Amino acid sequence: MDGPSASGKSSASRRVARMLGLRYLDTGAMYRALTLWLLRRNVPVDDPAAVARYARDPVIGLGTDPDAPWVTLDGEDVSAAIRSREVSGAVSAVARVPQVRAHLIALQREIIARARAEARGIVAEGRDIGTVVAPDALVKVFLTASEAARARRRTADLAGDPAVTVAVTQADQARRDRMDAPQMRKADDAVEIDSTRFGLDEVVNLIADLACERAGLPGAARTARR
Repeated sequence: MDGPSASGKSSASRRVARMLGLRYLDTGAMYRALTLWLLRRNVPVDDPAAVARYARDPVIGLGTDPDAPWVTLDGEDVSAAIRSREVSGAVSAVARVPQVRAHLIALQREIIARARAEARGIVAEGRDIGTVVAPDALVKVFLTASEAARARRRTADLAGDPAVTVAVTQADQARRDRMDAPQMRKADDAVEIDSTRFGLDEVVNLIADLACERAGLPGAARTARR
């Protein structure tokens, strides 16, 4: 599942994975973990050469249970720390570095391959999943939403920070969209869903039904696996 930030990818992906008994991969968490590691060490994230030099140094762990995903950095649980506004503001610059993308995409493909080998499958979400990470995926979804809806959702997620307003969030979001544009191409065979006018349950059901259809499963199979 691809799409811009705050379009609902994470929530929808976890719910679909849980519903269909699949694993869950938040690829963005890996970029965020690396970004946090760099920030903690005062590595200038706007210097591609410096970022590339350290891209392989941290050990990033990722849990794929949709009920309890986690992220570790050199053994430390950073599941909450990677969601800070500071990390959100720096992650796009880090994710654009080719050496970073090559390293983390290789790790993502390993996780996907393991899930497939277990005959369970996986729901992976982030950027360029359908075009680069898993171009042979059975189902590809491009989830989007209006800029205003996305800004409201992200602001709600950061409600504990008094400095965050919808206007501030929308400005940050527009900057990230510009930086993420090269990695946000919709796959030619992806189904686009605009979540602006849908609730989360509706989006999840649309995606789950699509997955069952592509896998040759009856709609009842989805309901039975909730």
